This record gives sequence, C-alpha cells and structure tokens, in this order.
Amino acid sequence: MVPAAVMGLDVARFLGQADEMANACASCVPVEENPGAVLGIVLGVLAKYGRDKVTLVASPGIHDLGAWLEQLLAESTGKEGKGLIPVDREPLGPPSDYGADRLFVYLRLATAPGAGQDAAVAALESAGQPVVRITVDDPYGLGAEFFRWEFATAVAGSVLGINAFNQPDVEASKIATRRLTDEYEKTGTLPRESPVRVGDKDLVGTLRAHLGKIAPGDYVALLTYVAMTPAHEALLQAIRRAVRDRYRVATCLGFGPRFLHSTGQAYKGGPNTGVFLQITCDDAADLPVPGQTYSFGVVKAAQARGDLQVLTERGRRALRVHLGRDVARGLGMLRTAVDQAMK
Repeated sequence: MVPAAVMGLDVARFLGQADEMANACASCVPVEENPGAVLGIVLGVLAKYGRDKVTLVASPGIHDLGAWLEQLLAESTGKEGKGLIPVDREPLGPPSDYGADRLFVYLRLATAPGAGQDAAVAALESAGQPVVRITVDDPYGLGAEFFRWEFATAVAGSVLGINAFNQPDVEASKIATRRLTDEYEKTGTLPRESPVRVGDKDLVGTLRAHLGKIAPGDYVALLTYVAMTPAHEALLQAIRRAVRDRYRVATCLGFGPRFLHSTGQAYKGGPNTGVFLQITCDDAADLPVPGQTYSFGVVKAAQARGDLQVLTERGRRALRVHLGRDVARGLGMLRTAVDQAMK
C-alpha cells in the first residue's frame, strides 16, 4: 500500500473495496453466493475436464492485471503434474483459432471497455467456448479482484487436489543457476555449449521438428531472455499469434528471468503439455555484480541455462535459440524461420 499512497491513490477506498469482497467470501456466505468460491470451483472443475488454459481478456485500462493473475495462477496451481496455465496478452482471434482446452475470463472495465472486445468475447461464447465475465466498475475495484482471485486460486487448488501455498519447482532452477555461477567463480567462464543460432542453415528444419511435437491440448511458451521493449514484444507477439493460428493451441510469452518466479513453476511442475522455445541473446551492455567475479549478464545467462536444464530433466519439450547481439534483427530472422517451418 505504500507505493499506492505515494502515487496519490485513495488507499482507504482501495482497501474498502477489498474488504467488501472479503466479507462476500466469508465462511458464513452460501457457496453459490460466494464470488471467490464460485470462480475457484469453475476454474478447478473445468481444468479437470481439460479446459486448463485460463485465457485472460482484460480491458486496456486494467491490462496489467493479467501479469499479476499470471503469477498467482501458475505459481500456486502448477505442480504435481496438474495446474492452471494462464494465457495473458494473447491477441484475440475468431472462434476457429481455439481448441477445446480453453476457459476465457473477460475482465471488463465498465468505465472504459476495450474496443471490439465485447463482440469478440460474445462470438467466442456463441461458438460454445466457456466464458467467465467479471465487471470491474472502476480501477479501484482491483482491490476486490485481488482478494477474489486469491480466494478462488485456493479453492481451485483444493478442487485439483494440490497445495496452492507452495512452489516446489521454483527452487530447482535456482539450484541449477547457482551451480553455474559457482563454476564461473572458479574458472572465469561458463561451461562451453553449442546452442541453435539464428542464421544457422538448419534452423528452419530444427524448428519444424520441434514444432512438430505440438499435439492438440498442448500450449506453446516463448521463454525470452531479451529486453522487454515494445519493439521486441511486437515481434514476439507476431510469432506467438502465427503459432496459435497454425496449430490452434494456447500460447504464452514470458520475459526472463522475471517469469521464473511465476509461470516457471507451472512450466516445470504442472502438466507436461508445454512445448517451449527459449530465446536468448548476447547483452549489448553489462554490469558487474558487486563482490563477485561475474556480471549480471553472466547471471542471466546462467538462469536461462539452468532453467532449460531443469525443463529437459523434467522431460519437457524444449529448444533454445540464440539471437546474438542484434536482438531486433535476430527476432526478425526467427519470425521468418518460424513461418517457414510451419509451411
């Protein structure tokens, strides 16, 4: 609440709406009237019937709520081979772009709904896709949504038969990363490797073989260790949309190392239905880590390698592509190669 107060927000109003939701979710409220319980039951039951790709559609004014929900759902439920796979920021498409593994959640800001979102969601609903509609009266309603979704996530975890309050697989990547940075401290270099690179003559064939592993009900996740800029995101969004349209599967996009503490848990501990494309680059600028011989760039590289190692050890379908130093050019080449691989 301190940042909210510093920003000049009405903290009492924000907390007041959260308090109203907490009271609505109290144990004395019948289950069918409890907004958190109802949402959690819907999430958990549909996931057990195969609709575990929770596709978030949010109005532009509350668009970033999706990133918060992404971490909450993935880190809390993705374990023991089960879980909810949140799909955030995936461009909306026509009903024909989707399979039978989706649950759409439409978070509509009443004061500023997104242009075209109402019609797109209505079309999905008319086509038989399950849609949960949540109306947020104004941005201060996010306080209530935080509580609703935390409550619902715990309920969904109970339905799925998992403990929603631990993250057993996040630590695995940390351990693998520490081993690599410790090695760097001793030798002054990371272990040698030979990743697939953009520009390699067999890149298209390698991508075609990797994407050929996609099956109905799977999802494809782009695990990117590049700067989160609008230009980079636009190129990555184009890749994910092309994959979604071609294979009719859910797609996820995460920027590392940030996603390691959110969707990273579900990717390693959740259902083995993910096909992963890790994208790395050489840093144009780097800074030393105080008191260590390695730099922040080395730490990021170790995090990417460590995570890929754990994904592979867990039997996940994962491929790494290295872009080099010119990230924009590399992403453009990767997009072209993906398009060719899907022909």
